[in-house]
Amino acid sequence: MAHPTKPVLITALDGVTATTTSSAINIENAKKVTFLFSRTDHGSGKTVFTVTASLDGTTFTAYNKLVANAANANTETVLRAANYDTGTANASAIYSMDLQYDTFKEIKVVATETTDGTHTAKVLIER
Repeated sequence: MAHPTKPVLITALDGVTATTTSSAINIENAKKVTFLFSRTDHGSGKTVFTVTASLDGTTFTAYNKLVANAANANTETVLRAANYDTGTANASAIYSMDLQYDTFKEIKVVATETTDGTHTAKVLIER
């Protein structure tokens, strides 16, 4: 019987202070991919976190099915989003990829800054 591997935590963006795109992160054969997006040192403006995905490691396109960590009633479906917008404050949020129907070779995380702030994105990958 195969033994499960421990999830791997990667810091994709580590306290960046400008609009930044991470290096490519291999998620091939991932069962779950979870993100922690954080903005600190808010003065004004906001940060919008997005994810791009690639089938071949060359062409990256916007991934628009991030699953928000949002409360809902049993009758509702999960909330999928194209991005996480911190609004005009320090904020953190957890999102995950909807891998029920998709599989990708690599992803990149993008933090788009308006005005200021410090931006961090962590990625937990379970294979």
